[in-house]
Order: sequence, then structure tokens, then C-alpha cells
Amino acid sequence: MKRSSGARWSATVAVSALSLALITGCAEAGSDDSGDSKGSGSGSSAAAKALSATELKKLIIAEGDVEGYKVEATDASFPKAKSEVKVDKAECEPLAFAMAGLAPGDSSAEASSQATEEKKPSDTASDSLEDLASGEMEDALTDAMSVRMTVVGLSSYEGDGAEKTFKSVSDAVAGCAGGFTVAAQGEEQKLTGIASVKASGTGDESVRFSSTAPTEESGGEPVKVLTEVVRHGGTIATYYSIDLGSMLTGEDPRMPTPVIEAQAAKLK
Repeated sequence: MKRSSGARWSATVAVSALSLALITGCAEAGSDDSGDSKGSGSGSSAAAKALSATELKKLIIAEGDVEGYKVEATDASFPKAKSEVKVDKAECEPLAFAMAGLAPGDSSAEASSQATEEKKPSDTASDSLEDLASGEMEDALTDAMSVRMTVVGLSSYEGDGAEKTFKSVSDAVAGCAGGFTVAAQGEEQKLTGIASVKASGTGDESVRFSSTAPTEESGGEPVKVLTEVVRHGGTIATYYSIDLGSMLTGEDPRMPTPVIEAQAAKLK
């Protein structure tokens, strides 16, 4: 019974925090480094031919592609269409779409999936709450929630559409530094700041950004999330990552490098 009670409690708390993170979709600046990075790819996509939805589904990461992560279909917490996402500043739409796992530009096709870090049971996983001291309870909570969930999106573009889309994202990171308001699925959130963070450098070019937004559920403290957008020729990959552990500790969130590298490898 102890194992069952502790497992149910941990799962309930994790789901509650995850739901909060999915609604807010915001993050705090984690670095002063430029978010733009040139990769080692071919560069120009002027003659690119757009991939079909079927082709993108074959290219997006799937279960077994990322060691230590469970990969599955994007859950219902995320919008399924751009029409479900409303932004008060048109120039900031590419950022909001990327954070929702949607194509940041006018794509020909798109696909998405989500990768959740798998947690190994801790030494206290079989203990009930009643058996834990206050400090142990806090450590157990932090350990149970120290996972990262990343929504990966792929979108394909004709001609130089991918380059133009990437530029719109890069421009928005600078132009939307003061923040913007986004509404999705009946929830409205004011992002109070956008900032560049050092990108992964994968693909032909990449940009990573963070945003800051206080929430009522977090007592006014900012919820931290990072987003990265990478261009691979005529295809754009987006990564919206929720680092639950950083939300509890107040540390800067980290992007899941294994997920980005696995997706980049499938796009080569």
C-alpha cells in the first residue's frame, strides 16, 4: 500500500504542475548570449521542395529514438490549430505558435510529438507521506518532479519559406522583448519579457529564447520555460521544453540536448 499511495500522490502533483506549465508557456531569461546560431548545414533553402505531412511524420522523433525519454503523440493540453491561439501583437505570433508546438510560419505541412524524460525510482519512492520527515518530503517532491517534457514540432516550406519563417522568429525575439499577451483554450497569459538564450547550433541556423510571466498559482513567481527554433533546409524544427525541476528549485531551465540531437540526426 505504501508504494501505491506514494506513486498516486507523486503523479497527481506532477500532472497539476504540468497542466500549469502548459497553460502559461513562459520562461525566464537564462543567458545573455545571443540566441541566434549558425549551424553546419547547407544554408540556403531557396530551391527547397516542401515535404508532405506523411513524410514529416516519418521524420519526427518516435518512441525508441531518444534514450531515457518516452516519445508519444502530443497530448490534449496543446492547441491543435493556430486559430486556437490569439496574440495581441501580430509580430509576436511566431513565438506563440512555436511555444504551442505549431508551425511558426505558413507551412505546407506539419507534425508534432512530445518527449518526456523517464524518471528512475528514488530511494523514497516506496514511502508514504506519513513516513517522510518534512525535509525528506520536500526532497521527494523535487525529485519526483525533476523531469523535462518537450513538445517537438516539424513544419515544411516551399522555396525560401523556411528561411523567411526563421527570420520572423529571430526578429520577434528582439521585437517582442517587452512581452505580449497570448490566449489559448480559454486561458490568457501576459508574458512580461522575451530574451535570447544561447542556441544549440544544430541545423543551418537556430535561435533559442526565454520568456517570463508571473502566475497566480506560483505566488507571482515567474514560471520558466525555454523554446528553440531550428532550420534544416526547408524544414523548421521547434522545441518547447518544460523543466519541472527548475520550477521547484528556481534554477534556470535546461534544454534537453538528447532530444534536439536525436531530431537533428533524423533530418540530416
